[in-house]
Amino acid sequence: MVARISRLIGICLALFISLSAQASIFSPNNNSRFVPVDQAFGFDFSQQGNQLTLSWKVKSGYYLYRQQIHITPQKAQLAPLVLPQGQPHEDEFYGKSEIYPQDLHLPITIHQASEGATLTVTYQGCAAAGFCYPPETRSVPLNAVAANNAAPAVSAQPGHQATPLPFSPLWALLIGIGVAFTPCVLPMYPLISSIILGGPRRFSLGRLFALAMVYVQGMALTYTLLGVVVAAAGLRFQAALQHPYVLITLSLLFIVLALSMFGLFTLQLPASLQTRLTLWSNRHQGGSLPGVFMMGALAGLICSPCTTAPLSAILLYIAQSGNLLAGAGTLWLYAFGMGLPLIAITLFGNKLLPKSGPWMQSVKEGFGFVILALPVFLLERVVGDVWGMRLWSLLGVAFFAWAFRLSLGLQGKWRIAQIVLLAAALVSVRPIQDWAFGSSQVQTVAHLPFQPIASSQQLDSALQQAQGRVTMVDLYADWCVACKEFEKYTFSDDKVRSDLSQVQLLQANVTANSAQDNALLQHLQVLGLPTILFFDAQGKEIPNSRVTGFLSADEFRAHLHNLPR
Repeated sequence: MVARISRLIGICLALFISLSAQASIFSPNNNSRFVPVDQAFGFDFSQQGNQLTLSWKVKSGYYLYRQQIHITPQKAQLAPLVLPQGQPHEDEFYGKSEIYPQDLHLPITIHQASEGATLTVTYQGCAAAGFCYPPETRSVPLNAVAANNAAPAVSAQPGHQATPLPFSPLWALLIGIGVAFTPCVLPMYPLISSIILGGPRRFSLGRLFALAMVYVQGMALTYTLLGVVVAAAGLRFQAALQHPYVLITLSLLFIVLALSMFGLFTLQLPASLQTRLTLWSNRHQGGSLPGVFMMGALAGLICSPCTTAPLSAILLYIAQSGNLLAGAGTLWLYAFGMGLPLIAITLFGNKLLPKSGPWMQSVKEGFGFVILALPVFLLERVVGDVWGMRLWSLLGVAFFAWAFRLSLGLQGKWRIAQIVLLAAALVSVRPIQDWAFGSSQVQTVAHLPFQPIASSQQLDSALQQAQGRVTMVDLYADWCVACKEFEKYTFSDDKVRSDLSQVQLLQANVTANSAQDNALLQHLQVLGLPTILFFDAQGKEIPNSRVTGFLSADEFRAHLHNLPR
């Protein structure tokens, strides 16, 4: 009996010690108003077949950053990541971003997963009161998924839209219509119309419409098959499209294609091959539906200089989507858009055909700017948001300046368009101006003379050299907004700097969130940032002295004055 009572007392004592150790994080010495990261953002996952769902239970008063969610597969291939739109959020240092202040459920389609496959999930969030947690990384084990069992479609959360790609399938239809009015396509339509009719025979309006529509469908078939092939390849190589080297290579390719739209050089199939395809097409009987369909299918193989660049852009969109149905439908819409003017000309003759002129070259150059938007879109993933905004600014200035130059020949009420275009160019140039002249406009902020430390050993060594002074340890990271606020508004205050003149100042930069950084945070029992610690002359942390969350200069001075000396 005595042994049982002793064992029970031992268990209770061990439990008490364990709970005391866990509660030490929230002890009065920590002065923390915030919960551990696992309570702020409870993470969980579940997999059913090839469908994986990542879940975060976000505590009220906290939020996750949308742009800080990253997923990296090992031994697995995933559909393109679909993040739901977040709530707009803006602060002084990071500008506009998106956050998830409520529970988040992220569905992911697994195309293939080998035995032992895993996902590395990284996320980071903050408390609305001004307290940020270091980036968290979780490893998610995956059940094996065979490649032929994976659904090709991208799974998206109901009620949310997928992350937008350069353009939607509807844009393909509009691009196809625009390509029809370029200098090397529009003049071909009267010739194609006469080939469709097969000589000076008279047909009813319904028969003319059927012939033109069948021709366009034949042309669309070629493009549709091309879309299916590229989409199928996209399922295999979609991950490679996110590699910086691939993105840079694709960007250079589209820049070259855009330069061809501006007339620097011509892209086309060899003349001999174009002639053979054309003669083969012409040998088929005009006026018959099967013959017209075959002519349209062959015509789709003749890629003219004006269609190479837009077609390449659409193929990139299809490869990234990885959706066979979307790939086929997108290029069908593109081909149908190219065929709409042909249908109109076949029905109503050349009366609807606008006369050739310099305006056709302007249309071609306009498409060149559309193509140039793709390299900016791709490079933005490599160079980051700041440089991405500068590239968009440069493209916007070039486009509006080009449009303004074209409008100079307009008279009368079109003068308003000139003013609008000039104003748009001036607005677009602002990010470049801020970059070029920002150094002369930015007010210099005085920094405290912090001594950098990176480990608990360096901290202990610095505390031993305090020479009877109080030591302040500031834990800082670039991803901590409130840390930057401390630096700009609190530590720059002359009175705060005066109060800290006799204090040893140490700072640990844990931006990298490395193993050494995490070890230091665990050693100091720090939940997140900003956190400021104070140690007495003997190197022991002063009770109830920790600062968690932002304090203004006056609040921080009041805190300093309450510290025991």
